[in-house]
Parts: sequence; structure tokens; C-alpha cells
Amino acid sequence: MNTDKTYKLLDQSNLLLANTRIAHDRFLMHDLPWDWRLLGIKGARGVGKTTLLLQRLQLEQAAGRKAVYLTLDDVHFGTQGLRETVEAFLQIGYQRFFLDEVHKYPGWAQHLKNLYDFYPDIQIVFSGSSIVELGRQSVDLSRRAIMHELPGLSFREYLIFREVPDVPAAFTLDEIFSRHREIATAVSQKIKPFEYFTDYLKTGYYPFFLENPALTSVRLRQLVRLVLDVDLAGSEEGGRIYQVHKLGQLLQIVAESVPFKPNLQNLARSLEIDRDTISRYLRHLHDARLIALLYAETQGVFSLQKPEKIYLQNTSIAHAIMPFGQPDPGNLRETFFHSQVSALHQVNYPASGDFLIDQKYTVEVGGKGKKLRQIAETPDSYLALDDMPIGFGRQIPLWLFGFLY
Repeated sequence: MNTDKTYKLLDQSNLLLANTRIAHDRFLMHDLPWDWRLLGIKGARGVGKTTLLLQRLQLEQAAGRKAVYLTLDDVHFGTQGLRETVEAFLQIGYQRFFLDEVHKYPGWAQHLKNLYDFYPDIQIVFSGSSIVELGRQSVDLSRRAIMHELPGLSFREYLIFREVPDVPAAFTLDEIFSRHREIATAVSQKIKPFEYFTDYLKTGYYPFFLENPALTSVRLRQLVRLVLDVDLAGSEEGGRIYQVHKLGQLLQIVAESVPFKPNLQNLARSLEIDRDTISRYLRHLHDARLIALLYAETQGVFSLQKPEKIYLQNTSIAHAIMPFGQPDPGNLRETFFHSQVSALHQVNYPASGDFLIDQKYTVEVGGKGKKLRQIAETPDSYLALDDMPIGFGRQIPLWLFGFLY
């Protein structure tokens, strides 16, 4: 590859860096092992993976390291190979590579494996907008790459991005269960959570609102269609191609349910497809981070399980795909709780209550009038209650679970 092409790619990388917002960063910026030789960042479309790469690249350059951002859907890679491009940058002293949209490059996992094996002095951070494709091929890199997932914004991060002053550092789950009244009191003295909570539920999970708040719902609906029409319709499993309109119908059924306890046989009948296909579609909608599947803690192999409950992945999606109707409040509460807690913890369906966290804590979610009756005798059990600024005893404000990261 000639020198002109190398410096053209470098100019593109520097131009993107110059236009990257650095006022705030995501929690993974401080948690990832950035010095690992092959680091993968997966996550749903729109959660900010590219911005995270560029922000880290800024830090690399500020520390005097030669690093470059390359997006593998660039027209450059229509005629030039990834390996020869990396070799060209090695010749001018670059050893750190931030590779985005890797799923657009044919055989990307094998190419990254070869770069890792043949060039022991380089470091690669890679990401892509199709979590389905990254999940399918990244198994080939399992002995070399460390994979981390970037979730959408927590309620706490949303407040930071909204420039709300005095937002505290994140709290651990154990701290929330053991000191929730103290924590909620301290937070509420500086921040009025309910002033922002409804807006977060509507549009706060994705950082789209930073660009044009009025168009956030439109962007979210476009994102859903993109996942269905591109990530899933273009993916195959054993030669079986997804029927996009059936996936859309299934997603709408979940959105309109309160909350959804699936009967797979009835679902299959209503969509006119077989039960195995329903199970497969649910699994891949989950993998694409459009829905979340909740399983009982006693069940075994993931692919053979029947989910006990199905949620939309986050409350922003719920509002976006029901633009002319109001999502059920109970469904929104449980969806919020699940999306915040499952980002860092194992969440299952318990024998009683709504959620079992890390095989230890049982939580039931509801409005502020809900009582402990159903889980009163269950060890380590709590209520997560909406419309409650400060809790007491085993009753914890629902909004506080948005401060886990």
C-alpha cells in the first residue's frame, strides 16, 4: 500500500478525533483493560461504542502513543486488505489500532486472529454495530480476545450527560441494598431524581438526545428497523434466513404485553410459524438487544430453555415503538429495573417476586403502594418502588437502581 493512502486514512482518523466530544465519557472508559493486545467492545446499535473508541484514542495520542482509528466499512477496504493496511502503519511507527465496524469486513475474526499471532507488538481494540455478528464470530477469538459489552446509558449517566450538577459516583448493588435510605437521602439533597426520571424512561437509554432531542424517538424507530432489516435479515443460522415481518410482529406483541409471560405454542399459532422458529427468533431478538429474556434460576442450558418473561430491552425502545400509545406502567417499571441491573449482574426469574439477582437478592417491583406480602418470608428480599423519593426498611426507590454504573 502506498504512503499516500496511509496518510489519507490517518487524516480521516485525526478529523474524527477533532470532532469527538470529550466532555463526558462512559463508565467502561475507566474499567476496560486497554493494554490487552486484543480487546473487543460489543453492544447494541446506538449506545456509543464508536465514541468510546475515539475518546480512548484521544487519550492514547495525548500520552504520546501513535494510534489510529480505522473503520472497516471504508471504501479503502474494498481494494486494500486489512493486513497490508496494518503493515503500512507499522512502517511509520503505529502499533495501536482502533478498528470499528469490523463485522463489515469478510472473515474479520480470522483476520484479527492472524494479526494477533503474526504481530506480537501491536494492540487492537475492535468493535462493530452488529452485536449479532460479533457474537457469532467472536468465539473464534475466545483464546486471544477479551470481550466487554457496553450497555446503554444508566439513569446516573443520563444525568451526567444532561449536565446535572453534583451527580455522585456509582454505588454497588450491595451498598444499595444495605444503605439505600442513607444514599437516597444524600442524592436527593443535591438532585431531584423525579425531575428527570420520566424523560430518561422515554429517551434516555441511548445518547441520541444529545444531538437533537426532538428527533430521538424517530432515531430509535429507525434503529429498530435497522437491526431487523440489516443485522437479522442479513444473518443466517444454518442456512435459515429470518422473516423480518415476523420478527417485527413478535416485537410488537412483546411491546403491547403487560409484562409478557410467553406461551410459545400460542405465539407460534398467531404468527403462523412453528414453535422452534419462535424460540430461535426470541433468542436472536435478545442477542440483538431488542428484547430481554428472563429465565428461571433452576433451568439449565440457555438454548433449550423457555423464558419465564420477556421484556423490551429498555424503556426507550418501549416508548419508541408505541408512539401512539402509553406503555403499561408496570411493564415500564420492570423493564427499567431489569435493564439497569442486568448490565452488571445475573438476573433470573425467582420462585416468588419478580427478579432474583446473583442467586441472592429477591426483588419485587411495583408502585409505592405495593406491600411485601408475596416475599415477606423470603430471605434477602426487597421491594423496588416507583414514585418513592426515599425508602425505608426493605422498600427501596426504583430510581436508585439507575445509579449502579
